[in-house]
Amino acid sequence: MKHKELILYRELSKDPLFERVTRLIWRYDAGEMELASEEEREQLLDEACEIVRELIELAERCGFDGNLWHCYLADLLVNAENAYSLACELKEEPSGTITEAVAQDFDVLKYYYDWDFCKMAREVSLPQLGLILNYLRDDRSGRAYNRRISGHICDLAREMAKAGGAEEMRKSVAEFYKRFGVGKFGLHKSFRICPGENGVEIEPIRNIAHMKFDDLVGYEGAKKKLRDNTDAFVARKPANNCLLFGDAGTGKSSSIKAMTNEYYERGLRVIEINKYQFQYLSAVISQIKNRSYRFVIYMDDLSFEDYETDYKYLKAVIEGGLEKKPENVLIYATSNRRHLIRENYSDKEDEDMHTGDTVQEKLSLAYRFGVTIYFGRPDKKEFQNIVKTLADRYGIEMPVEELLLEANKWELSHGGLSGRTASQFIDYLRGIS
Repeated sequence: MKHKELILYRELSKDPLFERVTRLIWRYDAGEMELASEEEREQLLDEACEIVRELIELAERCGFDGNLWHCYLADLLVNAENAYSLACELKEEPSGTITEAVAQDFDVLKYYYDWDFCKMAREVSLPQLGLILNYLRDDRSGRAYNRRISGHICDLAREMAKAGGAEEMRKSVAEFYKRFGVGKFGLHKSFRICPGENGVEIEPIRNIAHMKFDDLVGYEGAKKKLRDNTDAFVARKPANNCLLFGDAGTGKSSSIKAMTNEYYERGLRVIEINKYQFQYLSAVISQIKNRSYRFVIYMDDLSFEDYETDYKYLKAVIEGGLEKKPENVLIYATSNRRHLIRENYSDKEDEDMHTGDTVQEKLSLAYRFGVTIYFGRPDKKEFQNIVKTLADRYGIEMPVEELLLEANKWELSHGGLSGRTASQFIDYLRGIS
């Protein structure tokens, strides 16, 4: 079987569906199908139907359409992490002997990619195979990938189908690696961590709000400070860990979501972690430190009571441990507290001869964030401006005086003046209109 000749992409041959299809092709090439008995033909039909079923399941799960065999192979290639794909990750193709090995692999892959299933279906009476060649999926499908990702993979599948040879096909795949990367970090913007069989697993967050910085009204200075730091980071210039602090509902978390979307194509990936997972920080960093992406480890609503000590894990990772923090990793956090750890008046009383040490211990975590950005509660005028801007954006037709009067009534009973309150008020108006 030709797939046994694969070198760098050898893992593809271990995929059960790939192995099943290539075995079917091998039997056709060997002439076994023409000589098959009635019982063997029933087995062939069963095998063909199972292949079609798996490809349709894949299409509905991932949001693929068109030639499902091509989409399936494209999906395998964009997720194949090997010496070649990682060398191409967000940068130019490598040179040297590795290019000879990958050229041989793409000769094999091109053979399978161009396989004529129509001819096979016609000659050995397996018409079911024709269902996979021009598939129209349900618009509601696609749970494994969002539409952006499934669209990129389908586009790659169509581009490879147009390739005049194996070398042109390889270049299409290499260009994909250069633009997006490879594997889960290439396809997804944000991640969370979960316990796994081999310790801690970094799992994609498949549905992220498509927030943009322009969606957050006001806070221009705060947004600029965040973007300046992130610009430097993705440009591989010196950048700092970043703390966004201030009142609730003022856009701290929304700014992180906007940053995640805006900087994806520049190689930024965001990994969300909560304070009860800090013990896994070193394990997470060990998995990402040698990748070509820039990683922000993000902690939302970070704060500690004075009796909690998990913050010591974070202090050691940010700065102070023997191992240097990788240059492709920064820590970003949001908090309602400037100093993160609750302080008590008793910390400043003279009961302890080292009261200064107590205070410094509690402040030292916040001091390790080189950039601090304040998001304050808007005043009445700023709140009204947010309301009017959002009303215009969503086409709310209401006289300005009535709009602001109702907004003032709303904020009195819904958490006070904040961007979140304004957004909730506009959502309410949109829902009843």
